[in-house]
Parts: sequence; C-alpha cells; structure tokens
Amino acid sequence: MLAFIPFPTWLKPEIIPGLPIRWYGLMYLVAFSVAYQLVKLQVREKALPVDKEAVLNLFFWGIIGLLVGARLFAVTLYDPSGYYLSHPLQIILPARVRAGRVEFTGLSGMSYHGGLAGAVIAMSIYLRLKRMDVLAWGDMIIAGVPLGYTFGRLGNFINGELYGRITTLPWGMVFPQAREFPAKVAWVREFAARAGLNLSGLSTVNLPRHPSQLYEAFFEGLILWLILWFGLRKRSRTKGGLLGWYLIGYGAFRFLIEYLREPDADIGYPIQLVSLENPSFQFSPWNFTTGQILCLLMILAGAVCLAVLKRLSQRASQPAPAKPKPRKLRKQLR
Repeated sequence: MLAFIPFPTWLKPEIIPGLPIRWYGLMYLVAFSVAYQLVKLQVREKALPVDKEAVLNLFFWGIIGLLVGARLFAVTLYDPSGYYLSHPLQIILPARVRAGRVEFTGLSGMSYHGGLAGAVIAMSIYLRLKRMDVLAWGDMIIAGVPLGYTFGRLGNFINGELYGRITTLPWGMVFPQAREFPAKVAWVREFAARAGLNLSGLSTVNLPRHPSQLYEAFFEGLILWLILWFGLRKRSRTKGGLLGWYLIGYGAFRFLIEYLREPDADIGYPIQLVSLENPSFQFSPWNFTTGQILCLLMILAGAVCLAVLKRLSQRASQPAPAKPKPRKLRKQLR
C-alpha cells in the first residue's frame, strides 16, 4: 500500500502543450490582479480621491520593481556557480542558443526577498513623486499581498519546483523533477519500504517529499492574509504598521517552513552549526538556509519598523509646546 500521494500526471507547466505559455506566468497575473482589486476595494471604503489610472500606474511600477529585484537576487545570492556572470544576457533573455538552435528557457529563477525589496523601492519612489502618503498606501497594498502570493506558490506547485525534503508522512508527494537517490543505499531502501515503493529493477528511486509549496501557499499566503485583512487592518493605529507585521509574519512562517523545504542546489546551508553525515535525510534546527537568513533579517526589519513608526506616531500625537507670550519672551531675553 502506498504511503504517499503521487504527483498528478495531468498537471503540466504549459497551459497549451508546445506553446511557451505557462501556468506559473498566469498565476503571477492572477496574483497581481487579486492584490490590485483588494487595493481598489480599500480605496472605495475610504472614499479616497484617487483615480483608477494612478492606482494602475502604481502597480505597473511595483511589478517592474518586483521583477527586477527578484531576478537580481536570484542571479546573485542564489547562483554561486557564476553562470549568469559569464552569460549576462541570460539574466534578461528567456531563450538561449545551443548547438545553433534557439531554446526557450523562460526566466527561471526568481527570488521572493528580492522581489519584495524591488517592489517596495519602486512603489515608494512613485508615491513620493506623486506626493501620495507612502505609509498609508503601503498599508493598503500589503494587506492584499499575501492572498496574491498564494497563487504564486500554487504556480510553483504546478511546475513541480521548490519541493520539500524527503518524508514518510502520508501526504508526502513524489515530484517528477526531484533528485533521485541510489536504490542500493540502505537508508534509501528503508525510506522506500516505509513509503510502500517497489525497488525491483530500479537503480535510482524518487522518494516522497513535503509539498512545501502548498505549505507556503497556506501559511505565508492565506493565513497571513486573514491575519492582516481581518485581524490587523482596521485595528492597527500606527500608519505603516501593517508592513512591519507583514515582515514579521511572513518571515516567521517562511523560516519554519524552510526546515521542510529542500535547500537550493549548490548552496545548501550557508550557516551549518551541526555537522551531518547525510543532510538528505538528517535534520538539525541549527543549520540555516539562505532563505532562513533572509527571513531573520525580515523579522528584525519588521520589529524595527514597528518600533520606529510607533515612536513617530507618539511624537505626532503630542500637543505642540505653547508659544511664550511677548512679555515672557522679553523677560527670557533679558
């Protein structure tokens, strides 16, 4: 009896076989559309005197910043091989020439943390230029971001990428593109037996893994959105505070899920405090991935953001000191 869930064979990265139109790209469009509609809803709720074109332009520049930041982080922090340094055109081109033929590769490799940084910078610049309240608009945008993010992770799942570490839990899933292991190794045979896999005639085997994309879609997406939208959006008294809570919430959820996610190839654990003989199935809470390091920085940034904004809010709410009357002023001058 199988103790895992086979990856659905009907799920393919391409929407239409043979055409370079993928579900992942479509999910990005859905994510942006969801976030845009939620911002429009808040504009109507607050009866803000803002036209539709201004909101569209804001999202346009936010998307540009997101794509640039996500790509730059992916080709620097997540590419220790130096491939993109020797092939710089591959950073921006979705195709390459191999053996005299053009191959469509897509822009594989996008970093969430870089995308967040790029979007924040681009939108902040736009809001400043248009003399719009950066903190107030930041709250409205960030309140809808997690729900849009949910669809992005579903796109990762459809692609069969960013899967988790091997597991024997009943909801573990065999991803077709995952790295296979030698079937003769003792620990591999043990895991395969517990998962109900038949190794007869196999030299390598693909073991079940955590569907970490779905974990992220649920916790970093849906749950975080529910917390921000229904729990904090109308209760937060600090302008810009939702951004701080978002950084803390996302950072905390992602940090924990990273323990179950397969580390990026060729990077592994930049901080490895406990030496493991076989990290493929052994685990230590004291070994940290690049994603976890960035998440800790996010949590720290969120806490600093809340502290600074709270201090500024308290200063703004304090009454201005009374101006001395002319007689008292003359006496002070004497």
